[in-house]
Amino acid sequence: MDKKIRVLVAKPGLDGHDRGAKVVARGLRDAGMEVIYLGLRLTPEQIVDSAIQEDVDVVGLSCLSGAHMALLPKTASLLREKGGKDILVVAGGIVPSKDIPQLTKAGIARVFGPGTPIAEIANSIRTTLEGKKR
Repeated sequence: MDKKIRVLVAKPGLDGHDRGAKVVARGLRDAGMEVIYLGLRLTPEQIVDSAIQEDVDVVGLSCLSGAHMALLPKTASLLREKGGKDILVVAGGIVPSKDIPQLTKAGIARVFGPGTPIAEIANSIRTTLEGKKR
């Protein structure tokens, strides 16, 4: 039996809207993944420390505050610095399409906009992790 994919879902910054993150967390759980939801108003350091301690495969960040260009790259950078360079980082929320190339360059593997089907998110995570094993 294959190991369950472990996903940490978190909301960095001062954003107080977490309905979408909770929907994604539950959807990924229903898709067979083990999901840890950290909650709101976290620092990148808190997220990274939890990701390392929980030995997750994926960090899913949700950001609706408009601070995505600061918080998401910082979280990805800290993950690399603290030994989590193999952890896949994905994001969701209101992210203008013009910002996505820069986020990708900063280490965010994929940005899922509002309304993205959960199955698409789960399949993208599985496919990317399988590709990393090869």
